Amino acid sequence: MDHRCAIRKAEQMAVNQQPSGSEDYVRKVLEAYRNTPGICGHLRRPDRMLAIQLYQRGVPLHAVENALVLAAVRRLIRPADAPPLATVRSLAYFIPIIEEVLETDVGEEYFQYARQKLQRLRPS
Repeated sequence: MDHRCAIRKAEQMAVNQQPSGSEDYVRKVLEAYRNTPGICGHLRRPDRMLAIQLYQRGVPLHAVENALVLAAVRRLIRPADAPPLATVRSLAYFIPIIEEVLETDVGEEYFQYARQKLQRLRPS
């Protein structure tokens, strides 16, 4: 008898139905998420499932990475007297920004600039 929970079974089925390349995509999305400033650093099953869904939707990896960078810069560039923001605990937090990046016609140069800005702003 299989004692795995239903969520784990659904995750396994979703991963097993992916064409090759999905594991690499999911790994890279989750790695980029974990390296984003302001997140708790723990990966949860819903984060993995969302990464699989992004792959299934055909969301380009660079769009996800650009969204994470953009969100991190926005969270770090705040007035000094603003109250601190809560730690991000889910990849789902970034869905609206991923959608924004997909809908925006902005050149890659902008996201390179955002990456440079993030490197300067990132706490040591």
